[in-house]
Amino acid sequence: MAGLMALASHAAVAQNVAIVNGKAVPKSRVDSLAQQIAKSGRPITPEIETQLREEVIAREVFMQEAEKQGLSASDDFKAQMELARQTLLIRELFADYQKKNPVTDADLKAEYDKFAASNGGKEYKARHILVDKEADAKAIIASLKKGAKFEDIAKKQSKDAGSGAKGGDLDWANPSSYVPEFTEALIKLNKGQTTDVPVKSQFGYHVIRVDDIRNAQLPSFQEVKPQIAQQMQQQKLAAFQEDLRKKAKIE
Repeated sequence: MAGLMALASHAAVAQNVAIVNGKAVPKSRVDSLAQQIAKSGRPITPEIETQLREEVIAREVFMQEAEKQGLSASDDFKAQMELARQTLLIRELFADYQKKNPVTDADLKAEYDKFAASNGGKEYKARHILVDKEADAKAIIASLKKGAKFEDIAKKQSKDAGSGAKGGDLDWANPSSYVPEFTEALIKLNKGQTTDVPVKSQFGYHVIRVDDIRNAQLPSFQEVKPQIAQQMQQQKLAAFQEDLRKKAKIE
């Protein structure tokens, strides 16, 4: 009998991390905190386990004092508990939906193919000088034809401060990334060519030069797969949320 009582006592100790003011603190609390840390990718070392044990014990001490003072019966506490319950329940709903409705590799590849189709073709390394008046743009074109340096004029006269400071350099880009008027003029130019007439857009008048042309350099499917997966998961979850709102009878 004594041996059985001792075994029972050891089992109880194993299930608890401490006894605080006569109340057992279950080990499951430590395990729950450890699971949260593990989800973030941090390893659960013996030092971390010790810290978690102390954290759980401290919480029990503070909770007992709060209960002793009757704080759990206050209206403010009850309201906060209800908000916390809603937040946790909604989080579980969304997590359950994503678990049951995963984005497949086929979905990801199809989305990548759409991206590649819309961003493929040619890329242009272009420069531009942007001014307010057409007359100024024409004067710049005339100066360039006489041998003036494009980069120097861009630094001095372009009102596009970002590219102007770099001699008008817009770096590599797909033509579709620009406003339509700019794109239309850009794709008519060959490598090394400059527009003969100013290009008018909503921003002013552009003088454009193409420094180089190449086939579009797209990232591989594997490189962008994580970003596509995250984006598609968010889209599916947003659609699920919108569907629930539409189905709900709100008066």
